Amino acid sequence: MKTHLLALDQGTSSSRSIVFDAQGRIVAMAQREFRQIYPQPGWVEHDPAEIWDTQLATAREALAKARLTAADIASIGITNQRETTLLWNRRTGQPLHNAIVWQDRRTEPFCAELRARGLQDTVRQRTGLVIDPYFSGTKLNWLLGHVDGARAAAERGELAFGTVDSWVLWQLTGGAVHATDVSNASRTMMLDVHANRWDEELLALLGVPRSVLPEVHPSSHVFGHTLPDLLGSALPVGGIAGDQQAALFGQACFKAGLAKNTYGTGCFMLMHTGSTFQPSSNGLVTTSAAQTGSTPEFALEGSVFIGGAVVQWLRDGLRAIEGSGQVQGLAESVPDAGGVMFVPAFTGLGAPYWDAEARGAIVGLTRGSTVAHIARAALESIAFQSAALLQAMARDAAAAGASGGAGVTELRVDGGACVNDLLMQFQADLLGIPVVRPKVIETTALGAAYLAGLSAGVWADTEELASHWQVDRRFVPTMQRARAMELMAHWEHAVRQTTAR
Repeated sequence: MKTHLLALDQGTSSSRSIVFDAQGRIVAMAQREFRQIYPQPGWVEHDPAEIWDTQLATAREALAKARLTAADIASIGITNQRETTLLWNRRTGQPLHNAIVWQDRRTEPFCAELRARGLQDTVRQRTGLVIDPYFSGTKLNWLLGHVDGARAAAERGELAFGTVDSWVLWQLTGGAVHATDVSNASRTMMLDVHANRWDEELLALLGVPRSVLPEVHPSSHVFGHTLPDLLGSALPVGGIAGDQQAALFGQACFKAGLAKNTYGTGCFMLMHTGSTFQPSSNGLVTTSAAQTGSTPEFALEGSVFIGGAVVQWLRDGLRAIEGSGQVQGLAESVPDAGGVMFVPAFTGLGAPYWDAEARGAIVGLTRGSTVAHIARAALESIAFQSAALLQAMARDAAAAGASGGAGVTELRVDGGACVNDLLMQFQADLLGIPVVRPKVIETTALGAAYLAGLSAGVWADTEELASHWQVDRRFVPTMQRARAMELMAHWEHAVRQTTAR
């Protein structure tokens, strides 16, 4: 029986491919970066051809590194940057425009118009989301309205919309399959997440013809088969999930109350809520979790816009360090941040604050403050923002109470910055619960592999997958709770300074 899985991990700044074995261990990996395109301030685009070319190249490279062929692969899983929006011609496969990236803010005026019409509650109740340029629906509306002839072509059924997973799937299958999974569809602001189907009223509000939309399937599902000449033989594509839901799945967070935080450029915290659609009253969004069957499953999600990117700013903006790997040593050269608080609101604040106008601030400086204190405060800002997310989740869970709310007893972590022991210990101290780092921190790709492996019969069920999850290190809180709460109060005071006019 074929027991290896190929995960295609299409991210915001690079495409990666990872081969996993039947124990969920990494066999080989390949990665290629691609261009970030900034047509004007607040706009971010990608070249769809570069997305596909780099993804295919890394798939071939990973197989070669693993010394495997397509004949050894049981299935392919796809995970991807979410919300990024593409529109292409169904007959030719040619994109009509660059992909509009999830970070892009060009549709804020349209979002403001929708909010002014009082549509927030309708959108939240149907989709679990807030009205924001982050999500795909208003990006698609912009493409249909600003690309010459696009709306007329869409009305004639000639165009296909997709998030990045749909674009990669289309390419893999030679245009035979136009589909997505529920986790990606739930990020479009067009899906009724209670029924897992496109919502006609929302489509009308956004001016989107039904004909451009992909079919929606569970995340673990045989979506189609690759063209034989791409990788050597036809392979099933058996799993798709947006990157953060894939990471939740890869962390074996299959039940209500289990939560993970991914420390990347930003930070993304998700808490599984089971089959309960739990609206947030505390600045979070409700999103569809990766699903292995037809029953909807949900998660509460909070997004921090600037996480690990604050270390890049220390390197490139402040020039306090020459390489990102130096930040822990610099931060550890002082016993604490010396009262300095750093709120990295470089692009506004995400959850739970949702303030697009906020700007970064460093507060609490004295004559004794050094670059080491600023570095430590920058590192700690990642933990403070994540703690604010978990506090919001705890309030939502408490409010749900008897209706199914579940509290978080430990936080599972992944992403590049989770290897920083100082940061992980401080995170546990702020939260007052253990922070658990697994042996495999490439959990986004692992989640895609798990979903593909389930549909291929490599694994029987999620219980078997949960048995594979292994702890690398468990960070236990050592700080007094009163001190942790005092620090969080200082943090919230600093956050208020970012919005002071």
